[in-house]
Amino acid sequence: MIFRKPNLPTGRQAQPVATREKEKVATPQTKTDNKAALKIIPLGGIEEVGENMTVLEYGDDILVIDMGLGFPDETMPGIDYIIPNTKYLEDNKKRIKGVIITHGHLDHIGAIPYIMPKIGDPPIYTMKLTGELIKKRLEEFHLLGRSQIHELNKDDVLTLGNFRIRFFRINHNIPDGVGLAINTPTGLLIYATDWKFDHTPVDGRPTEFDKLAKFGGEGVALLMSDSTNAEKPGYSMSEKTLGDTIDRIMSDAKGRVIFATFSTLISRVQQVIDAAYKSNRKIVITGRSLVNNVEICLATNYLKMPAKGMIIKMEQAKKLPDNQVVILTTGSQGEEASALARIARSEHKTIEIKKGDTCVVSASPIPGNERAVSGILSNLARLGAKVLYQKILDIHTSGHAYQEDLKLMISLTKPKNFMPIHGEHHMLVAHANLAHDVGVPDENIFTLDNGQMLEMSGSGVRILEAKIPTGYVYVDGLGVGDVGEVVLRDRQVMSKDGMFVIIMTIDRKTSKLTQAPDIISRGFIYMKGSEDLLKEVKHEVRKVVESKGKNGGMREPNWAFVRSEVRDQIGEFLFQRTERRPMVLPVVIEV
Repeated sequence: MIFRKPNLPTGRQAQPVATREKEKVATPQTKTDNKAALKIIPLGGIEEVGENMTVLEYGDDILVIDMGLGFPDETMPGIDYIIPNTKYLEDNKKRIKGVIITHGHLDHIGAIPYIMPKIGDPPIYTMKLTGELIKKRLEEFHLLGRSQIHELNKDDVLTLGNFRIRFFRINHNIPDGVGLAINTPTGLLIYATDWKFDHTPVDGRPTEFDKLAKFGGEGVALLMSDSTNAEKPGYSMSEKTLGDTIDRIMSDAKGRVIFATFSTLISRVQQVIDAAYKSNRKIVITGRSLVNNVEICLATNYLKMPAKGMIIKMEQAKKLPDNQVVILTTGSQGEEASALARIARSEHKTIEIKKGDTCVVSASPIPGNERAVSGILSNLARLGAKVLYQKILDIHTSGHAYQEDLKLMISLTKPKNFMPIHGEHHMLVAHANLAHDVGVPDENIFTLDNGQMLEMSGSGVRILEAKIPTGYVYVDGLGVGDVGEVVLRDRQVMSKDGMFVIIMTIDRKTSKLTQAPDIISRGFIYMKGSEDLLKEVKHEVRKVVESKGKNGGMREPNWAFVRSEVRDQIGEFLFQRTERRPMVLPVVIEV
């Protein structure tokens, strides 16, 4: 048997982990109990779009698939990212055989720096480009070298304990995306996330339909498939069709073209490069994440330049006619700190909107980002740019399959059981209905929540009553998990009704105020226009303090009790006067 040694960081001992598909592959030698069962545990990604992470467990072996982050919505002020709760994996980290990453988008790799150190830094297995993107992310967190990163080929076969994993190429909007065919003691699983069927992809490498049909012939016990666009009829638009649109925009634009897209949407970046070459334009790239990803893809030949010298600095672009310049930027989701947002606010160091510029936003807003995206589009238009986005022109195509492609995946693999993944619950239900329409019996369709466990054994498939603890873990700056529901609720209250600080200077002996309370209001009232209300508040505070202090029957002053009473009674008083509930923060200064 021929083994291929993966690339490992220096100082690590290489181990034989994979063989070529064309070679005869040994089946797992691990002894298994006939009564043992396979557990499939989604820790994230099936109650939201993002935060993707799935655990497979058989006996003493655990396999982890993807490790992504999610983005906060408007109910999470101050939060940067959301990652899955991995307490279960932390408690069982010695059983983890490895982590497989399907592709390089942040909702599949973004949580790696936060989670890997907690679960013992198990080895990571993935394709080349994805591996390079993971290395870059680990380097940013000063974690590079802690985990072995095995870069595989789509024709390799990987054996990890009781799991034998084969790979098949799928189309998405980033190169090197793969699905997984996982042989287990209880049957064959097909795991297909973030995919669509594109017969004319940008990189010229369509989905491996032959492998899917082969797996279907072997007998698929369970198909787990992407549900993001399960509510959209028809077929997803090919990247080639979108490429023609980008070509037309570049050739028709009289001035500069400012093109915004995801930093990891490498297929779209290639299309912009090709269109710029055809229209004799040079490219300026702005946005740290986009610059990093373009550098990685050029170094690994996942992006190809039609000619030398196409990428230039903004200083060089200013010397060229406007119709020879393309500015490729991040910010398609309205991120406040992104390059496009700074351009729209006229805060970018080197780029200003000119009348005659064409601004293209090539992405669909993630749910919750619509308002931020709309604000940027309005600002760009106000500055004189012509703005193109999806509602005006087909300038974006999804990387996720529509209904007819989803049906074809089920028909090709012929699964006995089906579990929709990757999407909010209503998307999963829509996908479950599609599976029913193409012949999967209702009793063989399983729609789970995060933390639920699907068990496969010789006696059948069922959802267990027991549930793994899940929930959002919030990342806020350098803090991971230190912002909980209480803190978040306080932020929500302050963002809605503001805060009201009452500073009380109290004589310890008499338990009386030595002076009128000082009041600070933020986001609640304008103090200069609310003198009468403030006078009433100070009177109420004095009443509460003097009735609850030492002269109110207490042997020793209990300032915690006094603060609590002030908070409750003044909070109620303010609500009666204003019908608003600010966060009341009493402060006691004892003299």
